[in-house]
Amino acid sequence: MTADGHFKVPTPVNEPVRAYAPGDPHRKSLKSRLAELTDARTEVPMQIGGERRWGSSRGDIRSPHRHELTIAEYAVGSSQDFDDSIAAALKARKAWAATSYHERAAVLLRAASLLAGPWRDTINAATMLGQSKTVHQAEIDAACESVDFWRYNAFFGDQLLAQQPYNDGTAWNRMEFRPLEGFIFAVSPFNFTSIAANLPTAAALMGNTVVFKPATQTLLVTHFLMEILNEAGLPPGVINMVSGPASKVSEQVLGHKELAGIHFTGSTEVFQGMWRTVGQNLDHYRTYPRLVGETGGKDFVVAHESADSDALRTALIRGAFEYQGQKCSAASRAYIPQSMWKRMRPDMAEEVEAIPQGDVADFRNFMGAVIDGNAYAKHMNAIEFALKSENAKVVAGGKGDDKVGWFVRPTVIETTDPDFRLLKEELFGPILTVYPYADGKFEDTLELVDRTSPYGLTGAIFARDRQAIREASDTLVNAAGNFYINDKPTGAVVGLQPFGGARASGTNDKAGSILNLIRWTSPRTIKETYVPPTDHRYPFMDAE
Repeated sequence: MTADGHFKVPTPVNEPVRAYAPGDPHRKSLKSRLAELTDARTEVPMQIGGERRWGSSRGDIRSPHRHELTIAEYAVGSSQDFDDSIAAALKARKAWAATSYHERAAVLLRAASLLAGPWRDTINAATMLGQSKTVHQAEIDAACESVDFWRYNAFFGDQLLAQQPYNDGTAWNRMEFRPLEGFIFAVSPFNFTSIAANLPTAAALMGNTVVFKPATQTLLVTHFLMEILNEAGLPPGVINMVSGPASKVSEQVLGHKELAGIHFTGSTEVFQGMWRTVGQNLDHYRTYPRLVGETGGKDFVVAHESADSDALRTALIRGAFEYQGQKCSAASRAYIPQSMWKRMRPDMAEEVEAIPQGDVADFRNFMGAVIDGNAYAKHMNAIEFALKSENAKVVAGGKGDDKVGWFVRPTVIETTDPDFRLLKEELFGPILTVYPYADGKFEDTLELVDRTSPYGLTGAIFARDRQAIREASDTLVNAAGNFYINDKPTGAVVGLQPFGGARASGTNDKAGSILNLIRWTSPRTIKETYVPPTDHRYPFMDAE
């Protein structure tokens, strides 16, 4: 028997952030779990149709800050595994689509409570080990933001279903929110555990089934995310986690006629390549695939002469160097009046040089390592370019050490060239380039900020002058999907600041909002007429 009821998803509140200060019992339990996972060499199979599979071979996952330490062994999938993951998603689709929304939401709500409670230390510790995040960065991402995504999405989805057409006295008009016809391909990056928690589940919440390819560096923590979802009651085949060469997975998935959508976060180049491939296959697909992507950023901070220089300095240090600048929202270019920069530069350089960096298991460190050797080489090459440039100088940092881990020191570069390469290119590392602009040239500088970068993700204005704030907001209206006033351009919170940008930064579908969930539905309008007409003729046809 099916019981009816107008169910209402509980109103969410953001998960409180734990401080892990000395003496806090949570600090002790997290350190204990961190030590266990350091020694565990966890096995990470794929999960396809409820089956754990080891593919064609195995690979090692190493910790970025201790690159000789193997923290996990993962399955390298084969073509057969990737085909089977698609088949499993399609097989599970009918039953999952027929599952009522409140039951699908209940899975995420239970998963959120499991993560916030008994699984919290595991998820945080795995993130610290695999992605070299400090305890604070892991807490706000892996624990709090993941929990927030699951709770808020369940709530927003409920609100979406309540959007219904108007009626008159002749018929009952209804709107059904169907899942897309086919399967969804979810691809998550290395830098945020919460993105891995959100991309496949947002689509699944709306009744879709998913092939999920997380970044290899995150497989330890995504393995545990899947375990949480399994414990929360997610049926087999709804989310199928695969691992292996990204190009091989994408080749098979993007060429399948049942591809209904892509939920992606990663590089601009990869997403553009996916879009290109989908465009070339349009006549092959059953339906037009939905493309939802959040990609790169070259995020700015602009200071007006009225700015509080102490607040500005703190925002630049946190915005540029927290999590080694490996946030798509990280502050990577700053525009500061010359006289203000001259005054604040010595203190800024001193603070940056003093930033403690090392193994994230040592809670005294503010920074860990960049993700891998390729990232390390890219960042050191950028620093070397600045050191050799006639139009730039390194104000702080400018060094690296790869003997134990992939450590790049937080680096501040000053340039006199408004078209300097490092003001344009996304580096995704702990490098901040400052352009000190001529005093009194605020309006011209806003125009410069707008045209310098192809991206449009995040940005910030620092000013006390309300006219300056208003002018910056107007001039930079398309330069950032998340715009901050007197705050760093990072740290968006689910439900409070829906996240996403346009231009080369993505489709701006705002993760963690009703706008994103709309993309995973295919609405059907139903009109039920109470008394249908029985004569085809209209009154205008009558004779005079």
